[in-house]
Amino acid sequence: MNSKPRISRLTAILTYLQSKKIVTATELATKYKVSVRTIYRDIRTLEASGIPVFTEEGKGYSLMEGYHLPPVMFSEEEANALITAEHLIKKNKDKSLVDNYQNAITKLKSVFKSSQKEKADLLSDRIAFRYNPKNEITSSNLAKIQSAITNYQLTEIHYNSIEGNFTKRIIEPFALYSTNENWLLVALCRLRKEFRVFRLDHIEQIVLLFEQFSPHEMTLQDYFERYILNVKTTPDKPMA
Repeated sequence: MNSKPRISRLTAILTYLQSKKIVTATELATKYKVSVRTIYRDIRTLEASGIPVFTEEGKGYSLMEGYHLPPVMFSEEEANALITAEHLIKKNKDKSLVDNYQNAITKLKSVFKSSQKEKADLLSDRIAFRYNPKNEITSSNLAKIQSAITNYQLTEIHYNSIEGNFTKRIIEPFALYSTNENWLLVALCRLRKEFRVFRLDHIEQIVLLFEQFSPHEMTLQDYFERYILNVKTTPDKPMA
């Protein structure tokens, strides 16, 4: 029996565990196209080899806080995908996203093999996207909003609507989505007491408040199905 597929799967499972807070056996079985029973055996193998895998009854598996794998090695195809993504990100109109990705990709490139670095430089010179061809930077709020979403942080924004009306809002940031032109923020507006859509390039000032709000039960897909698919909407208009 060839053990290479299993060794590759064990390495992949370990990497995946490190990338997530908690993972279920069913999720792993689906991702790696094996049975749940096989995943149980793989987890026992990882534990037997000294990997600190914790089992949370009824929830799934997680790695011990602070445990880190040795530097990750990228295949040539994975390295090429990262370089391609770098060019897409550079065309984004939000400065905070561009800057943070540049810092991250620099760290990732540091673990490339020498041959990968040469090929990455070559590919980088041979890729171009016409999206946002003028390299316009229209906002720098994405990083703060991402933080507000993941920390359930109440946020104050100074907003200039598409009609030219300036307002100050207290919002509960819920989700982000991007069109070809703009980043859009979905948030519960406490002034209007309903979900609204705000263009990031129309947010003139943003302040993350110390107060937290209760997580919203619906998913982004639920939001789309409830408000977007059945109603024609525009940014900063009621969704219901």
